[in-house]
Amino acid sequence: MLVREEFSRERVDELIREARRHGPFHALTHEEREATRREFLAKLPERQGLWVFGYGSLLWNPAFHFTHWQNAKLFGFRRKFCLQASIGRGSPEKPGLMLALDRGGSCNGRAFFIAPDKVESETEILWMREMISGSYDARLARIRLPNETVAGLAFTMNRSHPRYVADMDLETTAKFLASGEGRMGTCRDYLYNTIAHLEEMHMKDRYLHDLQLKIQELDDRRAPNSSK
Repeated sequence: MLVREEFSRERVDELIREARRHGPFHALTHEEREATRREFLAKLPERQGLWVFGYGSLLWNPAFHFTHWQNAKLFGFRRKFCLQASIGRGSPEKPGLMLALDRGGSCNGRAFFIAPDKVESETEILWMREMISGSYDARLARIRLPNETVAGLAFTMNRSHPRYVADMDLETTAKFLASGEGRMGTCRDYLYNTIAHLEEMHMKDRYLHDLQLKIQELDDRRAPNSSK
């Protein structure tokens, strides 16, 4: 589990150095990352707080302070394993994939509300969590809540990023998820946790369930007594 104390400039620098020991790793400087945060905050009305859309690990491990959350839906983007992972839940020996919000369709998730007086401090945490490498675009998006539509923060896929995977079939994706593993755990657990927390919210994602079934098929094929 990630904790907010891990998100500091020193820790970010350490993660980048660790990644670069194994090869090239694109990362934003602190100044570049802060500039993207300031650019986003400039779009917000003053003293109104901030809704943040969560679709992956934010569902169960947000690591930032919020007052409450609601079931939410984001239109125009879908949940997809399209971000290569060589740190976190991947490594050079066992590369993985992470979820991102790619264009098209819609996505169910949670919207977390940050109080107005906490927006500054909590977006600092969010940017050090989500914007180390610039793989996401911080977007002010329309988020549908049960009783209203609000403007909020969604981290969507930066398609020009070198770790973006444009098209990968279901079986190849499942193979990466079945074997990917890094300091933060396995891609398999990341998938299963996402499914479990969506189900707690009475939500389903067919794409994720299809991947879960495909991983089970791969496991069955590898089993010593599986029939050929």
